[in-house]
Amino acid sequence: MEPQIQYAKTSDGVSIAYNVSGQGPALVSMPDGPWNHCELMWQPPEGRRWLEALGRRRTVISYDGRGSGLSERDVARFSVETMVLDLEAVVSEVGLDRFAIFAITAAAAPAITYAVSHSQNVSHLMLWHCAARSAEWMTAPQNRALGQLQATDWVLFTETAARFVLGFAQDEAAQGVAAVLRACVTPETMLNMYDAIQQFDVSHLLPAITAPTLVLHRRDFKWTPLAAARELAASIPGARLIVFEGSAGAPFVENTEAVVAAIDDFLGPVERPASDLPSGTAIILFADIVDSTALTEKLGDSPFRDKARDLDAALRAIIRDHSGTPIEGKLLGDGVLAVFTSARQAIEAARACGRSGDDAGLPLHLGLHAGDVIREEGNVYGGAVNIAARISGLSAPGQVLVSETVRSLARTSAGVTFEDRGERELKGIEEPVRVWAVVEGGGLMEPGGATIAAQ
Repeated sequence: MEPQIQYAKTSDGVSIAYNVSGQGPALVSMPDGPWNHCELMWQPPEGRRWLEALGRRRTVISYDGRGSGLSERDVARFSVETMVLDLEAVVSEVGLDRFAIFAITAAAAPAITYAVSHSQNVSHLMLWHCAARSAEWMTAPQNRALGQLQATDWVLFTETAARFVLGFAQDEAAQGVAAVLRACVTPETMLNMYDAIQQFDVSHLLPAITAPTLVLHRRDFKWTPLAAARELAASIPGARLIVFEGSAGAPFVENTEAVVAAIDDFLGPVERPASDLPSGTAIILFADIVDSTALTEKLGDSPFRDKARDLDAALRAIIRDHSGTPIEGKLLGDGVLAVFTSARQAIEAARACGRSGDDAGLPLHLGLHAGDVIREEGNVYGGAVNIAARISGLSAPGQVLVSETVRSLARTSAGVTFEDRGERELKGIEEPVRVWAVVEGGGLMEPGGATIAAQ
């Protein structure tokens, strides 16, 4: 599920579109000149995986610069200063005091300018395929050829540019990215913006950068020469340079895992507040896609994984909306694990998750149990977690099963009916567990069929 599009207003009156995804310390991803679209960037699988990977440990704020994407299009003037205004507006609207910046190519000048003028706000600065002087990459032979192509054939230009971004081996993926590029900006605005960007030179600011800085570059990328990245890193006090093998321009293709790992290592470990996960007793929700192996065979591996990723994001959003905490560090195959402090909210979340799975064509097994959990490094452990998983496996597609413990906690507050499913033997659990099915209604179905109204 793509994050909601929101808007910020710059000090010179321009509306800037942005979205927020993930959770953790803030990371602002700056647009590469005109090339960003807050909504469509989630559609190519490569782009979605990249944004989700960044959002696993960070709150990622992405925005469209003026004149492009979903931001205000009727803009005549572009400069380093106006691009800084865009960043300032988004940061102010989101309410960020301190955050990391990730800047790609054309975003180098406004990112560096902001890092110097707002040093108290920038915790880390990351520069991907960047140069201090834009002319170093804009006057490269490949870019000059692309500029000539843009003036004569907009579609062919975007198709070619997409292959520069992804690598020429990614032909099928490049077609989707090219369509996104065409939606980002008009040819006329792109020309105006690049006329301005070509003049950018922030080399004099590099010694004044105080934020820890990481320069990232692919060795064979033709758009920005590796020498420019080396010069950039050498001119920023204490900066680190990491060179990856490959030629693709986008960070979300070609050894993406290594890029994400380098970012995570540079930004350091994330210490989640103790309140993120409850200590002691918790209500545990386990949701798992029904017969994912058969669905993979039916749909094909790639379509199934795309649908499963969309559903995973939707389930985590539902869990948060019901005051639950999805467990980020747990490897569950096609399942989602979450904890709650309220049995009522856990049941409401489980039912909403079931509806979401049905709507996506990926029905879910859903189970709830309550018990003590051990909290450790973003995960939860313990016998209660295992029981929740076993109860989930007993449920019919879309059905919510709960343990006797959860039923007892929620019987007067959940606004549903519980139907007794009897005591069940669970694999690996010594004693049988009585389970109940959650159904519509406001009462409690006791053994024998009598209904008692909730108090």
